[in-house]
Amino acid sequence: MNERIFFERNLLALSSGNPALCARLSAAETTLGHYRFVTGRQDGNVIPAWVDPGGAAHALHSLVSPEREAARLISTLKGERYIVIMGLGAGYTAEAALRRVDTARLLVIEYGIDGLAELLCRYDYIKIFNDERFFILVDARPAEIESYILDTFQPAFHNGIRTFPLRARTIHDESRFAPAADAVKSAIDKIASDYSVQALFGKRWFSNIIRNVFAAERQSGVFAPVKNAAVCAAGPSLDLQLDIISEKRKNFFLIAADTALTTLLEAGIAPDAVISIDCQHISYYHFMNRLPPDITLFLDISSPSLLASRSDRPFFFSGGHPLSGYVSRFFRPLPAIDTSGANVTFAALSLAEQMGARNIEVYGADFSYPNGKLYTRPAYIYPYFHKKQNRFRPSESFAAAFLYETKSLRRVENGSSWYYETRPLALYRKRFEKKISSMTAGVSAVAGEGAVINCFARQNVKTAFDSPSPTRLFAAGKPFCGAEEFLKAYRAEIKGLPLPDENNITGYQRALSDTGRLAFTTILPAAAAIKYRRAAYDAKELIAAVKDYCVTEISRILL
Repeated sequence: MNERIFFERNLLALSSGNPALCARLSAAETTLGHYRFVTGRQDGNVIPAWVDPGGAAHALHSLVSPEREAARLISTLKGERYIVIMGLGAGYTAEAALRRVDTARLLVIEYGIDGLAELLCRYDYIKIFNDERFFILVDARPAEIESYILDTFQPAFHNGIRTFPLRARTIHDESRFAPAADAVKSAIDKIASDYSVQALFGKRWFSNIIRNVFAAERQSGVFAPVKNAAVCAAGPSLDLQLDIISEKRKNFFLIAADTALTTLLEAGIAPDAVISIDCQHISYYHFMNRLPPDITLFLDISSPSLLASRSDRPFFFSGGHPLSGYVSRFFRPLPAIDTSGANVTFAALSLAEQMGARNIEVYGADFSYPNGKLYTRPAYIYPYFHKKQNRFRPSESFAAAFLYETKSLRRVENGSSWYYETRPLALYRKRFEKKISSMTAGVSAVAGEGAVINCFARQNVKTAFDSPSPTRLFAAGKPFCGAEEFLKAYRAEIKGLPLPDENNITGYQRALSDTGRLAFTTILPAAAAIKYRRAAYDAKELIAAVKDYCVTEISRILL
């Protein structure tokens, strides 16, 4: 077939799923010789060979039986349904992957738009490009690759990710493919961490959110912008910083993490606001005494519904759960707070940012265990351990177990002092620092005994802001309907979700209506929790099970 016809047919097949790439390919140069094409030794297949900077050509597939080689590679899969291929080549590996009915999504990563155009002139990729499970990223930055995988991978249905590099392609273009491989690994690590949390809390999140809708309907309050804010975490260093906070109390809007509340109140320091994001009922220990009436309790709408009853001024916001976004879109617009740091100190910093603060001071954020201490002394965990102790196991043994049973625990010398650090705490600190680096506000962390927080001094020079941002009004929008009406409509939307005919979850989602797709996304964390308890579910069984769970939960509170 004429090369031009090959090229145009391939572009036509690619156009429906990736029009932006088609536009780039149309302007690409196809005569630069990025590839040579050699004839196979057995079946006469024409094999693409990548030409390296030195002029040597490297065949991307077996010269004996490329189809058999691709089939053998794909046969090594162990249940993974999300496949990443580094390098397109003649498409043998992609074709073998798409022949598997269990393949849910296939991502090809390629570099060199002109080289790709040469391939499209020589090979027929129509069947691959027309498959709705297929997508190709060309010349993508590592951040784009990571973002695409995070957006499209669904742990409950995809079971795992497997990467297949076309080694002759990736080895001889390592400067571009190595960062891409690192991006894939980074995405997998984040997905694994997120999935473990979904598996534990997916059902609880759902249950909490639908019960909080009624309280969210009644909430009120409009918060004027603030100029200066302080964030209080519950690290042991907070005990050493209470005098500073007390002395400067009138200078800032004080936001306390829920874990730090008791410490502040016992020191005679009343915060302006408290924030809580934990979905577990143990959060109740932070609020054993009802909050003073002039302190606002900011709650992620996925928080336990009991917490709102501990305050005269509860105020719900939308965190990262897809159902909280659905609530904001179809029931009542809730302010969004960035909770991606996965800890309450990060959320408190985000709240200060959303309230327009230009200068933010951070207290008690150790992100470690200074001198082996867990939290500020009056924190909830100590009464909790005291309550569990008996004459055979004192409270100190619970604290020791909490600390020393952590596998990633390591001791770090800190001048004349030292602290213990764990992998999760180090990750929280790095996320906190990354958040600071993206903010326009000046952030300073008051030095304590724990891990040092890099506040990026280049941003924290003395600011000349005379007032807070004039446009920052922190408030919820008016409800679009009543809570009961919303829940009934949401239940009907979930009931109406069809069951897939097969395990092609990508095709299933694309066939849903826009509202159906949004509703389906809201039940994915609950699906992860259900799948965690019985891994043998196929896609149809899992969707049926999560639909039944969600409809039943909503019906319980509508009786």
